[in-house]
Order: sequence, then C-alpha cells, then structure tokens
Amino acid sequence: MSRPQDPPRGFFPFGNPFRMLSPKGSDLSPWLLDLLKGFELLLEERLKKLMPKNKDDILTLSWMKLAMESLCETHKNINTLITDLQLPVSDWEEKWVDVYLDISVKLLDLCNAFSSELTRLNQGDLFLKCVLHHLQSDSGEKYLQARSSLDSWRQHVNANNPRIDNCRAVLDSLVKSLSLPKVKNSPKGKVLMRAFYGVKVQTVYICSVFTVAWSDSTKDLFDLPVSEKTLWAKVFTDMQSFVNAEIRDMLSSGRSTILKELESVDASVEKLYPMIQDGVDPVETDTFKDSAMELKTEAEKLSQGLDQLLEEVDSFFKMTLSGRDVLLCNLRSSDSVSGEDVD
Repeated sequence: MSRPQDPPRGFFPFGNPFRMLSPKGSDLSPWLLDLLKGFELLLEERLKKLMPKNKDDILTLSWMKLAMESLCETHKNINTLITDLQLPVSDWEEKWVDVYLDISVKLLDLCNAFSSELTRLNQGDLFLKCVLHHLQSDSGEKYLQARSSLDSWRQHVNANNPRIDNCRAVLDSLVKSLSLPKVKNSPKGKVLMRAFYGVKVQTVYICSVFTVAWSDSTKDLFDLPVSEKTLWAKVFTDMQSFVNAEIRDMLSSGRSTILKELESVDASVEKLYPMIQDGVDPVETDTFKDSAMELKTEAEKLSQGLDQLLEEVDSFFKMTLSGRDVLLCNLRSSDSVSGEDVD
C-alpha cells in the first residue's frame, strides 16, 4: 500500500493563473459585488470546516465524507449563483460553456474512479467475514482457512486500481485550466468566472487528497497557490498547508496505508495472523479472543465508513451529471429558438 516518497509537485509552468481574476471595481454594481461576496464567504466557511481539529482527523473516512459534502454544497451554490445572476445560458460566451463542461466531464471521471475504489475496498470485507467465521471453530483446519482468507484480504487491498492511477492525468489537466478566461463587456460573466475559479480550486484540491489516500503517492498531492484577492484564500491556504504537511509525514513514515480506518484493520490483521500461524490453536485464548473481537470491530467501522463515503460520492456524481444535462438542454433550446428567429 505504501510507495516511495516522491518530490513535491511543480505548478503552473505555463504562466500566471491569476490574470484577470479580480474584476475591476468600476465594472461591477453593488448588487453583483454582494452576490460575489456572498458566494465567497460561504466557500470560506466550508473550507474552515475542513480544517482538522487535530492531525489524527486527517484522511479518516469521516473527514473525507465531510470534504465530499462540502464539494456538493459548493457546486449547489454555483448553480444558485447562476440563477441569481439572471444570466441565461443563451447569454453565455462559448468559453464559459467550455469551462463548465470541461469541469463537469472530468469530475464524472474522478467520481467513477473513486466509486470503483470504494467498492473494491469494501469487497475485502467478505474475506474478513470469512476469517471471523472460521475462527469460531476450534478446528485446526478452520485456522488454516482463516489464515488463507487473511492472505487473500492482504492481496486484495494491496492491489492497484488502474482507475486511481488515471486520476493524476485528469487532475493535471484541471490544474492547467485554473486560469480565468478573459471576460469582456460582461460584469455578470466576470462574477461567474471568479466563482468558477473558487469551485475549481476546492474541487481539484479535495480530489487530489482523495487520490493520494488510495495511491499512497505524493505525486498526486497538490500545493495550489491561490490569489490573495479572493475572500477564501487564507483559509484555503492554511487548511491545505496543514493537511499536506501531515500527509507527507505519514507517507515518509513507511506506514502500510495512510487511510486511517484501513490502517486500523491492517494492524488488527497483523496482530491476529501469528496466532493462527500454521493452523495451530492459539495458546493464549483470552488474547486471541480479544484480537478477533478487535478485528471484527475495526472491520465494521471500515465497511460502514466506506459505505457512507460511497453514498456521498454517488450524490456528487448525480448532481454533476444533472447540472451538465440541464446546461446542454438549455443550449439546445436556445439554439432552436435562434433557428426559429432566423426563419
């Protein structure tokens, strides 16, 4: 599960991503400024909630669930902002549409990869259930079968998932598109693009943390610089620095995995395995029973956490797909109306 430590990522060799980020004050009415401020303050509050209270909370399934819930709320807010701006799709510039569609299709790819990994890890619970079932018997043969199931579990959770390996390329492409398109003669468009910038920064970072949780490679971890002109910049930078530092410490320590609940199950397996080595009945009966109960408890926590996180990822997938479909339907409708006007 662990991999050699990788050097920090390099960023933005292609230029300054913050050009045109800050709308010129003279271009925006107080109403538009209030809409933008409201969006960015909500994003700031959500990012504050992602700051772990202590380092032990980092890369727990509960923190990852909170992060995915936060992403869902941010993407809901961008849809609300589009409505509040009274900016119909027919008035969007082509590059704005491209930004939205580019983000959404890549998010769908990432969601599919995350769902496949969560499902794969949860399938390992079947091996652990077999272990616990075999250990209910005093038969030496059953202990051999339990050991075989533990071996199968280890092989299963240590296997690479090609979909997770492919996440790096998707994230790299999103990072390269973090610069804002130039918006001319549209104050509403400037507000929309700046809000999209915040959405993309949070999305790219959270998805990179998810990826590194399963790849155990710092190659998948980003240190995103952000414009200080945004209201959420300091909170994001503080959260990112704290989380990234701890993740790098965990990866450099040689731990078997950095996902906390999976690490707890692995520790229970390591403790129990020698007791059933070669199918010999455990000498220390009480210690054996305690270890078996510990494995059962930790396995249940892992399975429950994976299920809950999978639900959040699925919800995010459905919301992203729905938003994309609505945009495409509106584009087709506006094209039809334009065609009728020409006739």
